[in-house]
Order: sequence, then C-alpha cells, then structure tokens
Amino acid sequence: MTRTDPPGRDLPGREGPAGLEAIVGAEGFAEGFAAPGAGARRRVAISSYLTGWLAGHWSEATDGAEPSGAALVVLGSIGRGDAGPRSDVDVVILHDGRSRASRDIESLAERILYPLWDSGIRVDHSVRTLAQCREVAGGDLSAAIALLDLAHVAGDPEISASVRASLHHDWRKAARTRLPALVEALQVRHARFDDLAQSLEPDLKESRGGLRDVNVVHALVTAWLADQPHGRLDDATDLLLDVRDAVHVTTGRGRSRLTRDVHDDIAALLGMSDRDQLLTEISAAGRTIAYGLDATIRRAGQAQRARTLRVGPRRPQLAPLGYGTYENDGELVAGPRGLVQHPTTPLRCAVTAARAGLPISPATLGSLSRMPHDLGDPWPREARELWADLLATGEGLLTVWEGLDQVGLVASWVPEWVAVRSRPQRSPIHRHTVDRHLLETVVEAGRLMRAVARPDLLLLAALLHDIGKVPGAEDHSAAGVPIAETVLRRMGYPEGDRRLVTAAVAEHLTLMDLATRRDPTDPDTIEAAYAAVAGDHELAEILVALSEADARAAGATSWTSQREALFRALVSGLRARLGRAVPAQVRDVPEASTAYPAPGPDPDKVRAGEPVIVVEPDGSGYRIDVVEPDRARLFADTASALASSGLTVRGAVIRTVDDVAVNTWNVDSPSGPPDLDRVRRALQRLAAGSPPVRPAPRRARAVERPAPVVLTHPDPGRGGVVLDVRCADRRGLLADLGYAIARVGFEIRSADVRTYAGQARDLLLVRPAGSAATSSAGIEALLDAVTAACR
Repeated sequence: MTRTDPPGRDLPGREGPAGLEAIVGAEGFAEGFAAPGAGARRRVAISSYLTGWLAGHWSEATDGAEPSGAALVVLGSIGRGDAGPRSDVDVVILHDGRSRASRDIESLAERILYPLWDSGIRVDHSVRTLAQCREVAGGDLSAAIALLDLAHVAGDPEISASVRASLHHDWRKAARTRLPALVEALQVRHARFDDLAQSLEPDLKESRGGLRDVNVVHALVTAWLADQPHGRLDDATDLLLDVRDAVHVTTGRGRSRLTRDVHDDIAALLGMSDRDQLLTEISAAGRTIAYGLDATIRRAGQAQRARTLRVGPRRPQLAPLGYGTYENDGELVAGPRGLVQHPTTPLRCAVTAARAGLPISPATLGSLSRMPHDLGDPWPREARELWADLLATGEGLLTVWEGLDQVGLVASWVPEWVAVRSRPQRSPIHRHTVDRHLLETVVEAGRLMRAVARPDLLLLAALLHDIGKVPGAEDHSAAGVPIAETVLRRMGYPEGDRRLVTAAVAEHLTLMDLATRRDPTDPDTIEAAYAAVAGDHELAEILVALSEADARAAGATSWTSQREALFRALVSGLRARLGRAVPAQVRDVPEASTAYPAPGPDPDKVRAGEPVIVVEPDGSGYRIDVVEPDRARLFADTASALASSGLTVRGAVIRTVDDVAVNTWNVDSPSGPPDLDRVRRALQRLAAGSPPVRPAPRRARAVERPAPVVLTHPDPGRGGVVLDVRCADRRGLLADLGYAIARVGFEIRSADVRTYAGQARDLLLVRPAGSAATSSAGIEALLDAVTAACR
C-alpha cells in the first residue's frame, strides 16, 4: 500500500471527525484553556474520542464482525492518552500471520485507512505481525520506545495484549545493554535541538527537557531500571502539553516548535501576564524534566552496573569525601550515620560535591531540603565562607546548583533569586536565561580569580551583577544595587565589602561600553574609566575581571577578538592611570606581637622545646594556637604537621613574641575534632629532623587550573620582602611553601594567611636567613621556588 497523506488537508476540527470540534468546544479552548486541570481533561477527552472514532472505522471495515487474529492499535500521544488538538494519528494493524491470508489483511487495511485519509487526518500507519514488531523494536531505539505506548483500539484483544507484553518483555531484557546507545542518541538529539530551558524558540518535543525526554524516562521506568519520578515532573509535563495544545490551536497545525510570532497569543490563551512569564514557566518546566532525565539515567546506569557486577548481595561501594559524605556510583550520598543536622550542612555538602565533580543524589538532596536550613540574619562566618567556596568550584557548580535549586534550597538562602530564575533574555547577544547567565559568569570569573586580591567578592559580584533584571526594571544595573545590598547584608558582609560588590554591580557594563563605543586610548575615555572605579585599585581589579567574565558568559558575539583587543587597550590605560599601589593588607602584615593566646603557655614547657598547643572551636572548624621557640622551618613544619593530621588550613597569623613563635591557625577537620597529640608528635618528629609526610590528595575533578600568581612588595623598613601568593588552596600548600622558601635561603618572619572562595591569599614577610643581604638573584630564585610550590 503506497498511498500517502493528501496534500493540503487539515487535521481534525474542520473536515475531520465532526465530533472532535465539539469536544474542543466543550472544553472551551478560548474560555477555559487556562482553568486548573482543563488541559489534562481535554487531552483525555480527545484521546478517547479519537480511539472511539478509529474503533468505528474498524467496525465499518469489518461489517461489525470481530475477526480473530487481527487488531487495530494506536501509538504515540493517543496511546498515552495525551493527544492534542492537532496530534498525528499513529495506527498499527496487527495480525498473527496465520488466521487470515495476507491478501485479506491488505484488503482490511485499505478499508480502514482510506476513510481515515479522506477525513483529512495525518495518518502514520503500518501492518505488522508480532515478529515484525519485535524486529523493528530490536533494530531501532526510537521505535522500541514508541511501541511501548501501544494501546488496543479494536479487534482481537489477545493479539494486542500479546504484542504489548512481548515488546515490554524484550525491552526489559535488552534495556541494560541498549542503555549506552540510548544515552548517545539523547546526546545527538539534544545537540541538534538545543536546551529547551535556554531557548527563545524551543522545540517542545525534541529539545533537551522536552516531551520526548519524558517518554525516555517512562521507558527506563518500564525497563525496571529506575523508579518513576512523580510530583514536579508530572506538573512540568502537563505545562508543556498545555503549551503544545495552545500552539496547535493558535497555528492550526500540529507543530511542536514555539516560535516568537506566537508568544503573545500563547501567553494570552494560557492566562499568563505576558510572553516573558510564558517563557519563564516553559524554561522552569524544561529544567525540571531535564533534571529528572539526568537522575533517571544515573539510576539506570547504576542498575546496569549492579546487574553486571553482582556475584552475591551487593553492598554500596562508598568512598569517603569528608564531613559524613561519600561517593557512591557517581553521586554524593550521605553516609550510614547520616549527616549533621546543622543549617550549614547543605552548603558543605554542595561544596564537597561540586569540588569532586559529582551531583548530589536525589535522596540526599531530599534529606538536605528537610533539614533546618535557616542561616540567620546575618549569616555566620562559616556560612559566608562555604558560600564563597561553592561559587569557586567552577564547572562543578552548575550541576550541584541545579539540584539545590530544584529542591528549593537556593531560594531559601537567596529569596531574591526567584525573580530571575528561568527569566528569558531577548537580547541577541545573550544565549542563556538570566539565572543561568549569572552562574556562567561565576564560572568564567573563577578563571580570573588570580587577578584580584578578593576572589570571593569577585564571585559575589558575578552572581549578582544582573540580579536587577526583574519585571519592570528599566535600568537593571541601577535596580540591582539595592537588591545586591540586601543580599550582602543578610549574608553578613561588612560595609567595605558591600561597597565594592554593589559598585561593581552598578558599573558592570561601563568598561565594556567605554572600550567598544569610544576610543579606548583617548585620555577622556581612560578618565571616564578611572571615575567608574573611583580611583580604587581593588574595585578596578574586580570590575575588570567581572567585565571580561560577563562578556565571555554572554556568548560568542560579545567577546570577539576585536572587542577583546579594545577592552585590553582600555584596561592598560586604566592601570597606568591608577599607578602602582601596595595593598593595605600587605602594609599591615605584622612582624611581632606582645600578646599570647589565652590561656597563656607554660613558660617552662616552651623553653624545654615542647610545643604548646591550644585548640578552641570556631564555627564548624577550629582555632589552633601553637607556641614554641622560634626556629628555622617552624612555619613549614607546623603546616606539615597539621596537614598530615588530616586538617585543612583556612587561615593563619604568624608572629613572634621575644623570639617565641606564637602562631594561630584556623582549620577545618573533615573527620571530627583535631587529634592534638597527633599534631604534637608530628611537630616533635619534624623538629628532630624527620622528613615531612605529604598528605594524600583529596578527591577532586581533573581540571585545568589557572597559573598561580606571586607578587613581590619590597619592605626595606623591615629588611625583607612581602610575598603576595595567590593560588588554589589545597591541603599541604603552606608546608610546601614554607619548605620551598627555606631551601632557597629565606625565612618567614610573619604571615597573614587567608582563604577566599577556595583560593589561598598568603602574605608572607620573608628575609634572607642569617645576616645575608637581599639580592636580585636571591629574589628571582625565591619567586621560582614559591611558584613551583604552588602548582
């Protein structure tokens, strides 16, 4: 049978089945389209009507008889019960290949299909036996998934039931081996049709996060490889189906792409305020479906590996990540003892997962969302540090943030985020929604953290620079300033930090506009840039890095080689106008102190060479004061002892009191309270000349890291030089720095060690050991050694 659909025919509603128009009218497309539950009821009514209408054609073709060995079934949206006003009709005539001659089956098919074509319906049809259905499903993944929706219409129900049962059995049996091919097919389709959540003209069916992905989720559930995700996934699916139905009605065609020309009409039909609300809700639905698909694919992969490797009862393979969390089958999960019930626990889990490049398992996310997560107003220092650490995790941030956002944790921490969540951007230079652009800017800013003294403030500015793109805002830069101020106050940042971040939010477009719309080398242009940063070196650092990160994140057209060259020219002129300045933190590095930590050390123990160690809780971490006679390599030995004892240094202040070292270390202890005896024994071994023990590297993603930055500031007044070291923080870093400095003949007289957003900012006052003078060759060797130690 070779007849094709007649050209120019419309779908049901005009020349098609007369009753369908009545169904559509009864549900009230114009009046009740946006009524709660109307969409689902309408789709069930349409599917039921079309099924009955097809059954009527079967009855006419068979003269009311019920021939054994043959049946009529439907696939696709009618089979699922979610047919739209202009959905195609996909029918299959099944037969057993024995009860009726092939000529009789062909004649039956003609008597059924010709009237369907004449009615104007777009009909996709096939005539198959069970063996042929299984052959098609075995050779084509898309067909295999489509055949799972097979639903009986008329004829011999045993044929339909037998074929359906066999296809489901085959799918369950082969799904594990076909999973890699399914994942590859998803990647190909998503690359072709883009991400529904980030598109202004999404394909509601084929895009990532579209209706086709919902079918894949159901197929994996049918294969018993994963549980059915309900709740928000069902709501998201209903929303996309409502939009699809509205597209059918508005365009009069059964298409699935939502083009710009119908945005306003669709929004009005669905009872939404405007086209931006329409795209916002579609984006949110697409994100929910994509997130559900990713989680289901992971569950299926875990089930596949479990079946492959099982030789007996399978226990979870848990790899510790710290703080009660573990890696299991490519996800971060809570350990057997659960997680600490503390408001900062969700943040700490998020940092751990993002650094390891792992998503948080849905079960663990559910547990975290049910914890008390009110961080207070203002936030404690621990929460601010964890927040900055999370923003500094690079590409790992995106997946973890999506999980946190899906369960409502992001909105609980930053309520202002809701106003920009999934909000579309219609500017041609932007490729993402507002919230996704903010996150992409954070990731880009993370690659520029070495260029600023305060990477945590740069990342905050990146996260908040477009927070003013809310409904009704005319100038989003100006609108964003009070919103950013509110967020920063709640987080507990001091006035000076808030001033820098809000100024960056207000001026985040200024430098790029000056560079691309005026002559970047003109003195007046440079003076305008100088005014934008108010002559502040620290603000200039942040604004330059933010401007570049913002442009890179927006899209390829906003950061071309030409625009980059213009921007670099302006930045060069601005830096020359600002001149060189020594940061206040460098000037303030202490060399000595007259105060001991409380309680004070026992002088006899100190003189005897026994280190005195005092520990106090400090948020979720600890403050450790170490007092002992000053000596060569003491800084490095103490850092090594802490690292080998499983402690991560977050900050340190190194000073001397009458030739006695009084060093304060702020540390995290992933495995519980610090073992002071272990630290003391390690210090004594190192003082006796034992080689340092390097700690095992923590589990982290293999990513390309920016090169470390080491700046020098001569300090002739104290006979030395201040090193400003900026690099990625890691366990054992300070020990490596200390030993490297000692090897080239220098000693550390004092230090101010800080960690901002996972980045070490170490200010070290160093001098040549003994009475040697500082030489240019010595400084060069020092810089080489310190840079190598940072890598």
